[in-house]
Amino acid sequence: MSALSSKMFDPGNATCSPASKRIYAWYAIAYTVVDVAAAVLFVIGSILFFRESTTTIATWMFLIGSVLFGVRPCISLVREWHLLRIRDYGDLAAEA
Repeated sequence: MSALSSKMFDPGNATCSPASKRIYAWYAIAYTVVDVAAAVLFVIGSILFFRESTTTIATWMFLIGSVLFGVRPCISLVREWHLLRIRDYGDLAAEA
């Protein structure tokens, strides 16, 4: 298989150039930050559900955590789109 690919989610897209490695790393950081934030919101929200007086804030934390879990796949899609955008398709044609 060619080192250059025009397909999304091809593992080679993340390491084919220094620029793609940097882009992949930044998106990996964003993904991890969102993942940790969602998990923290769910844990704190769970604790807050033990008291009736904090049920509303717990519900909001669950909602925000759920939205963040929905953001995760969006980060992956945008990362893949970004990696494809920076590709040099002239090199792809030359390899074919």
